[in-house]
Amino acid sequence: MQPGDLLDLDVSGVAHGGVFVARHEGRVVFIPDTLPGERVRVRLTDTRKSSFWRGEVLEVLDAAPERRPHVWAQADVDVAPEARPGGADFGHIDPAHQRELKHRVLVDALARIGRLDAASLAAEPVRTVAEILGQGEGADDADADADGIRWRTRVSLHVDDAGRVGPYAARSHRVIEVSELPLATASIERAALALRGGDAGRIDLVQPADGRVRILHRPEPASPRGRGRGRRPAGAASDGPRRGAPENETIRERVGDREFRVDAGGFWQVHRQAAATLTRAVTDALTTADGAPGVDPDAWHLDLYGGVGLFAAALADIGGPATRVTSVESDARATEHAGENLVEWIGARAETDRVDRWIRRLRAEASPAERERLQRGVVLLDPPRAGAGTGVVADIAALSPRTVVYVACDPVALARDLGAFRDAGYEATSLTPIDLFPNSHHLEAVATLSRSDARG
Repeated sequence: MQPGDLLDLDVSGVAHGGVFVARHEGRVVFIPDTLPGERVRVRLTDTRKSSFWRGEVLEVLDAAPERRPHVWAQADVDVAPEARPGGADFGHIDPAHQRELKHRVLVDALARIGRLDAASLAAEPVRTVAEILGQGEGADDADADADGIRWRTRVSLHVDDAGRVGPYAARSHRVIEVSELPLATASIERAALALRGGDAGRIDLVQPADGRVRILHRPEPASPRGRGRGRRPAGAASDGPRRGAPENETIRERVGDREFRVDAGGFWQVHRQAAATLTRAVTDALTTADGAPGVDPDAWHLDLYGGVGLFAAALADIGGPATRVTSVESDARATEHAGENLVEWIGARAETDRVDRWIRRLRAEASPAERERLQRGVVLLDPPRAGAGTGVVADIAALSPRTVVYVACDPVALARDLGAFRDAGYEATSLTPIDLFPNSHHLEAVATLSRSDARG
C-alpha cells in the first residue's frame, strides 16, 4: 500500500508519543486523534517501514465511550488533518481516561525498556495537580477547570515566510492560524491572537507571576535574500503585554512565599502550578514514614540539571539553613540566577557546567571526607527529555548517595535510566506520576531510589 490509501482499522492500544496502535494484516499502524476501542477510517501517510506504518484519522466510524468534543475545536477530528494544530493530542479524551492511558504508557515503558517490576513500581495512578497540592498552596485554583485548560504560562508560536502567525500543525512544521489557544492562560491567548505578520521565526509568550505577558521575538537568521529583516511582529492585548521584551529580562516566579529569579527566555515549568506541585512531590518523597525530614543537614546534597535552583531550594528547605547543597546547570544565566535564589542558605552554591562533565570530575577528585558526606546525601536530578543517560547514572551511583530523587518528563527515558540505576545497585522505592500537562500525552513523574544494600 502507498501513502494516501485508505483503511478502516480497529484501535487496540496506546503508544508513547501521543499515538495509538491499530493493525493491518499483522502490521502495526500508528495513528493520532483516536483512542483504544474505536474503529476509524485512516489515510496512510508513511509506508516506508516494513515493521510499521503511520496514518491519520479521517473519520470515526465507531466512537469509544471516553471520546468527547475536543477542548480545542480546531484540533477535533472533523477538521482536516492538515489543519489540526498540535499540542493538545489528548484533548478529545475524557480527562480521567487520559490519565489512565498515560499510566499504561508508563507501565509499558518500565516493563519493556527498564525491565522493572512495573506492576509494583507503578501501582500508584496518575495524580492531578490538585491531588498533589491537596488543601495547601494553590489547591483552590490548581485544577479549577475540569477540562484541563488555561494552564500554560508559556507558549511558542511561529511565523512563516508569508507572515502567518500560529502554532505548527500537528506533526509538521507548517504554520496554521488559529482563533483560540485554550491551553494557554487567557492573557496569553489574547496577546497571541493579536499578533500580526513579521519576520519568519518564532515568537514566545511568557506570563510570570506578576501576570504581565512578555512577547519574545526570535526571528530566523537573515538570508542573502533578506529573510529575517524588515517587518517585526506587533503585539497588543487588553491587559497590556510587554512588547519586544528581551530574553534576559529578569522576571520573578513564586512558589509559596519564595520568589525565584529567572530570565524571561529561560526555563521555567509551563503549568502555572507545576513548580509548586513538583516541590511538594519532592518534599513528600524525602519525608520518612514517621514524618522526619529525609535530608541530613550535615551531608552534601546535589541538584543536577538545577536550572535556577528550584529543587536545590527544596532540599535546603528540608535540611535547614546550613544544609550543603550544590546546584549544577550548564546555562550560565540560569546558574547566575540560582546563586541569587539560594543566597539565604549559607551552605548552598551554584556551578555552571555540563552535568556529565561535572559529576565525572567529582567522582575522580572527591576527597574521602567529601565522599563520606556525599554517601549520606541526596542526589536530585531533573534531566531534559532525553534523560540522564547511562554514563551520568553510573557516576552518580559510584558516589553512593543515600537517596536519589529523579524528576522525569519522559516515561521511556525514565524507564531506561531506572534500569541503569538498578544495574548500578539502586532500587526505585516509590514512583509518583503527575498529570502536569492535561490534554496532551506528556507525563511528569517523581521517582525515589535507594541503595540496594541500604534498604530498610
